[in-house]
Amino acid sequence: MTTAVNRPLTVTARIDAVDSAPAPAVYTATVYMNTHRDNFDGYEPHHPLAAATRRDDSALRLVFHSSDRIRSHEDAADAAFEVGNDQGTDDNGQTWPGNIRSVSVGDVIKITGPDARTVHLSVDSYGFTPVPEPTTLVALTDPRVTHRD
Repeated sequence: MTTAVNRPLTVTARIDAVDSAPAPAVYTATVYMNTHRDNFDGYEPHHPLAAATRRDDSALRLVFHSSDRIRSHEDAADAAFEVGNDQGTDDNGQTWPGNIRSVSVGDVIKITGPDARTVHLSVDSYGFTPVPEPTTLVALTDPRVTHRD
């Protein structure tokens, strides 16, 4: 004799994981323009600095994705220096504002890396030197830094 057995219905589904590439590691750069009268002699901790801004006075943040060219905070600072001297764009296509002088010796570049570590690097005649976080920040109004079109 056979007996009918009620079994719950079972559904088998195949779920494919979405192949999404991880977001690229990013370095962000903020350039602080040295507004001291001896700014081109190099950065000193007492020198007043002004953050570079866009023409609409919003903060200028340069973005660089980690790559064969950008592997460290110093590499990102070098890329920011290039953008700040009208030698290209950041990875979002931003160029250097025409109303601000180019990045020069004595300026400071703040770099935040993909590990959330932030370093401040002064621009030297050749390369960069780590410096403590600047404490003397001012508005970007010094005529030696800005030259309005």
